[in-house]
Amino acid sequence: MPPTDSGLSLRSDDTLGRQHPPERSARSDDGPRPAVSPDAPAAGPLLDNLAGWDAAETPAGPFALVPVRPDRDLDRITGWMNDPAVAAFWELAGPPEITAAHLRGQLDGDGRSVPCLGVLAGVPMSYWEIYRADLDPLARHYRARPQDTGVHLLIGGAGDRGRGLGSTLLRATADLILDHRPQCTRVVAEPDLRNAASVAAFRSAGFRCADEIELPAKRAALMVRDRARRHQL
Repeated sequence: MPPTDSGLSLRSDDTLGRQHPPERSARSDDGPRPAVSPDAPAAGPLLDNLAGWDAAETPAGPFALVPVRPDRDLDRITGWMNDPAVAAFWELAGPPEITAAHLRGQLDGDGRSVPCLGVLAGVPMSYWEIYRADLDPLARHYRARPQDTGVHLLIGGAGDRGRGLGSTLLRATADLILDHRPQCTRVVAEPDLRNAASVAAFRSAGFRCADEIELPAKRAALMVRDRARRHQL
């Protein structure tokens, strides 16, 4: 990963597009939040109605996670995926069909992974995947707890990278998850261990490095944001 906030272009190659373990127990530029069908996976129980979550207040402005709609968002996300700083780690550069297939792997599922635009002060500027880490292949590589929630992200514009914004949004997103998912005790992520700047951004957002884990494509730092320590940060 590059040694800037673009290092927050995180993805585990073992996470999407595969069979998962069984369950164990943007808006457009002129509107705050699109209407989402109540039957959409994003509004389902696995992530506690993510589509209905409120925005978080941050020093940079209100920040909201808005479930992706390919008819509205595909061109924007494809553009980000073709940025060399992003493509090096997401490996989704190419025509829109490549990005569409990646999104479809989540949107056609049961809602355990929800692709979102990160909308800051009314501007879509980042891409996020909020997912049930305990139901994901990632759970094969660490001691998952029920309802563990994972995050993958990329900052879309080069002008938004390298100035600490990634830490601000990571903190806001972790707070949104903990606020809206009462059964979730931890938010987790797995940045490449070699990217000290990325690991430092997670630390600044209140995550701790709980372990080092071997994933199919990298050795990763298992970063954990604990609900129990939330008010100590």
